[in-house]
Amino acid sequence: MARILILGAGFAGLWAAIGAARKLDELQMPHAAEILVVDRNPYHNIRVRNYEIDLSEVALPLAHLLDPIGVQHRVAEVIAIDPIRQEAIVEMEHGRERLNYDRLVLTLGSELMRPAIPGLASHGFDVDSYAAAIRLHDHLSALGRLDPSPGRSTVVVAGAGLTGIEVATEMPRRLAQAGIDDPHIILLDRNPVIGAAMGDAARPVIDEALAALDVETRPGVEIAAVDSNGITLRSGEFIPALTLVWCAGMAASPLTAATGGERDRLGRLVVNEFMQAVGLKNVFAAGDAAVCKPDGVHPTVMSCQFARPMGRFAGHNVIADLFGQPMLPLHIDWYVTVLDLGAWGALYTTGWDRQVSTTGSAAKATKLAINHERIYPPLTGSRADLFAAAAPIVQAPPPLRKQPPA
Repeated sequence: MARILILGAGFAGLWAAIGAARKLDELQMPHAAEILVVDRNPYHNIRVRNYEIDLSEVALPLAHLLDPIGVQHRVAEVIAIDPIRQEAIVEMEHGRERLNYDRLVLTLGSELMRPAIPGLASHGFDVDSYAAAIRLHDHLSALGRLDPSPGRSTVVVAGAGLTGIEVATEMPRRLAQAGIDDPHIILLDRNPVIGAAMGDAARPVIDEALAALDVETRPGVEIAAVDSNGITLRSGEFIPALTLVWCAGMAASPLTAATGGERDRLGRLVVNEFMQAVGLKNVFAAGDAAVCKPDGVHPTVMSCQFARPMGRFAGHNVIADLFGQPMLPLHIDWYVTVLDLGAWGALYTTGWDRQVSTTGSAAKATKLAINHERIYPPLTGSRADLFAAAAPIVQAPPPLRKQPPA
């Protein structure tokens, strides 16, 4: 039996697995190939929600999603990939194992870049994974039990990209929940402006929201060291803070380098419109570990907006390729960004130049619908529902909503 090996069960990996099983079912060949998913966790993390207060539904057991469609899954750490031998080496509880494949779908995603700043690894927090989000949640909850101090009340968020802004704007509510009534949130970045990636049209909205939420902004600064009592900036200034949340920079899984394929500056494998890795035999890639130009002009960005359709098309095409069927090209002719801005609301932009479409409560309603509905797989356990959701099509942009759902 042929084996489709899918490495990673994030947004791209999960949908690649369901999409591949759907295509086998469509061909009426459900047992013609084994689909095997390998991930370090037994769950699919709704990663974009890791900054939120409520983390109760952001880790979805893979068994509930993959068992109904006959997809195998293992908990293991991917150690190496050998595209010549067509195998991956994984570390499981009982030791290492070599997994051969007939087709590989590499969906190992991205990871937070952690520079060698003294003390960052031992004293910093992040929201890069579900485990990290839980660690931050537990830490914030414990702050309320400490004696009042400037360090207890101060949270420094390093990195003013989209994740950093969402972490910072959600932090007032998170500290209030912990019983801290004098919060001091500082959002800092080495760039000379906050929210540089969002562009000129969106930045005034972000500035307004940050000011309304009393989030202090510190552009053009860098962290030199971190300890248990606070952070030291390159300027020598010391900021007392028991909480540093690192959100500065992402890169593709370093295992993309093991394939020898063409990569971009973020380490992402370059794929064609069918999600085939350029220059590699029998290797597909999708999500944050891959890059393509779905509109023929703009390279994909690291987000579930692209990971989900890339995964669906990769899953469909890997089966089509294996059995000599026509593959489908991925084409996406729209791009939006919906940025959560905490209790202030949200920001919805359209186009690659990120023109402001709507803000405040209306944009927040759309953001809530995305985070809690649109990006979720069906949770019914129904094979038919899962297959319907994995069809190789591109959804329309998220619709605007007039008010937050109850």
